[in-house]
Amino acid sequence: MSTPETSRFVRIRVELVLEIGDAGAVAEAALGRIAEESLPAGERAYAERAVTEDTAEALAYLVDPFDLVGDVPGTDLAQASWSAERVDYDPDSPDGGLGEDDADEDDEDDVRG
Repeated sequence: MSTPETSRFVRIRVELVLEIGDAGAVAEAALGRIAEESLPAGERAYAERAVTEDTAEALAYLVDPFDLVGDVPGTDLAQASWSAERVDYDPDSPDGGLGEDDADEDDEDDVRG
């Protein structure tokens, strides 16, 4: 009897819902992150405009999957994709709507990554 071959790769799915209390602070932090990156002028202008016009886009610049796993011993991040979007959220709902779009996750476009 042979043992089945096991993949060395593990997919971790994380879904977060953040309440934005200060959109200006989020945009300012994203602008700071953009300022630290070496981007061509046109790309920098596009990114700055995007994060000041859309808080979800600003969050996509600030939340980095590598920050979650970068220090996990024995691992290398092979691939990451993430997106941010405004959603209707009812904190009084028993499940809060988490995981409802799991079937569509493979079709999502990357915002950054």
